[in-house]
Amino acid sequence: MTDAPYTPPKVWTWDKENGGKFASINRPIAGSTHEKVLPVGKHPFQLYSLATPNGQKVTIMFEELLALGHKGAEYDAWLIKIGDGEQFGSGFVEVNPNSKIPALLDRSGPQPIRVFESGAILLHLAEKFGELIPRTPTGRAECLSWLFWQMGSAPYLGGGFGHFYAYAPEKFEYAINRFSMEVKRQMDVLDRRLADSEYLAGKDYTIADIAVWPWYGGLAKGLLYGESGTFLDVQSYKNVQRWTAAIGARPAVKRGRIVNRVSGDPASQLHERHDAGDFDTKTQDKLTAKT
Repeated sequence: MTDAPYTPPKVWTWDKENGGKFASINRPIAGSTHEKVLPVGKHPFQLYSLATPNGQKVTIMFEELLALGHKGAEYDAWLIKIGDGEQFGSGFVEVNPNSKIPALLDRSGPQPIRVFESGAILLHLAEKFGELIPRTPTGRAECLSWLFWQMGSAPYLGGGFGHFYAYAPEKFEYAINRFSMEVKRQMDVLDRRLADSEYLAGKDYTIADIAVWPWYGGLAKGLLYGESGTFLDVQSYKNVQRWTAAIGARPAVKRGRIVNRVSGDPASQLHERHDAGDFDTKTQDKLTAKT
């Protein structure tokens, strides 16, 4: 740890890694670093992802659509190991020029359609299948407002609080306090909304809940960033806890959380080619206790 205060140079240059868990994959330029063709399976949708909170949003969405009886929502889930830099392969960059998971190739029509950014994928699928998004103008506006609230808020939780609390090579009181304050404010926003509403957009479960739950439900369940749940006193947000438990009990959510998962019990992981019928009830029962 350095004692001298940091004085920014007039022009920043990238002359060393910034340290921390993800230093090897952080860089100030876009584009591919190597040639790699993405695999393509037999199903209408090709998903290239990893079971991070952002990745879980999309697999949960697919599993909810399949549970609703939409056979056209079958998908191949291909694992992208972001720690190994696979998101910088040429094929992945063609689908998502931002080199972030998840990335989706919709091959259900005459021409493949690429969709990137998790919120855009949720909205694309909701509109395509006519599910999990309100049909009234008021309900739709509420749903989309919370969907985009998540897209704007989660970077403070992940890249802000999570980074400085769990991953940064040094602990900085100012940074941890700054982002802890913001995350607790966000949890209070959710708690106040859920005091008045069963789900974020109203009485019905929607893509807004699917987007928010992997991040803020994960925080409420103590699944993110080590001891952060205790540090942030997440149990005090009673309405968030009620909502978190209700969504976490859904079979499609349990299934969606483990697709492209690379940690934990191998029995609680699903990878690559994935059909609706290959997830048996015994595996489901095991997950009830573990997740």
